[in-house]
Amino acid sequence: MDGSIENINSEALLVSDLRNLISNAKRTVATMINSGITGLYWQIGNRINRDILSSKRAEYGKHIVSKISTQLQNEYGGSEFSVRNLRRMMQFATLFPDPQIVSMLSTQLSWSHFVEVLPLDNNLQREFYLTMAA
Repeated sequence: MDGSIENINSEALLVSDLRNLISNAKRTVATMINSGITGLYWQIGNRINRDILSSKRAEYGKHIVSKISTQLQNEYGGSEFSVRNLRRMMQFATLFPDPQIVSMLSTQLSWSHFVEVLPLDNNLQREFYLTMAA
């Protein structure tokens, strides 16, 4: 039995360290993906807002969002780019106009967090809930 207890302890320590490495890497990847998606949604909302505001026609805005939604859903599938979600992205870009703040918050919060606070009319409430979630 020379060293078998030592080997078992060493192996257990190695497996524990490997588990920690894997868990940390998964968390890092999830954070990066989350941040990337939130940033993408802000950029989409911002870009649509700029286009609609430059035309200054509400009817054009309704038409373009619906048309964009159809095209994006046809290309990427799913409901990620539904009219409702595109409008959320637009609202997100309007309520959070500073991309640096969005970038910073998106490393701590998911798109779902932002969606939950979008309906709030009060900026203070929105900031409070986001701070608590972070």
